[in-house]
Amino acid sequence: MNSRPTVEKIAAAALRLLDKEGAEAVTMRRVADAVGITPMAIYRHYRDRESLLNALADEGFKDLAARLARRRFPGSVEQRLAKMSEIYLDYALENPRLYELMFLKPREGARRYPKDFKAGRSPTANLMVEVLKEGMESGHFRKDDPWELVLEIGALSHGLIMLYLGGRMGAAPASFRALYRRSFRRYIHGIRI
Repeated sequence: MNSRPTVEKIAAAALRLLDKEGAEAVTMRRVADAVGITPMAIYRHYRDRESLLNALADEGFKDLAARLARRRFPGSVEQRLAKMSEIYLDYALENPRLYELMFLKPREGARRYPKDFKAGRSPTANLMVEVLKEGMESGHFRKDDPWELVLEIGALSHGLIMLYLGGRMGAAPASFRALYRRSFRRYIHGIRI
């Protein structure tokens, strides 16, 4: 007997649909069928489909932030930033549709740049900003707005990842990883002193 609370069953079923078929496949009816409840029962836990998708994205961000936070990043600021970028890449390749929902789909309540970021509301960006600030304070990177730099790094990373996941790059996974790393290194070298 499965004793998980209904809300967890709903989220797990929605995530399976998302992983398999994309956000468009996550409907209240399909989720309810997968859980074995009526569609109306979902509304006891989620206001609507959008709030269910937001909950999936929020859990994805918590998972990604936890992966970043539990890793120790020894080495130079550049090496640490590169390792962080690898975690983003790994997460995207392991969870392509969730990653798309998290970073690219318009969603109510999604964090917005600059207000939410500069207020420290992005658990994933906060960690990268700390390393960038350290690099600036140590003289490794030129002084600049670390939040703008994180936005630019994110744009580079997300852009490359989505082009790859969208089939716009004719590259094997290892070749794409190598391109991703080279692009990241080029950007980081551009902000050095």
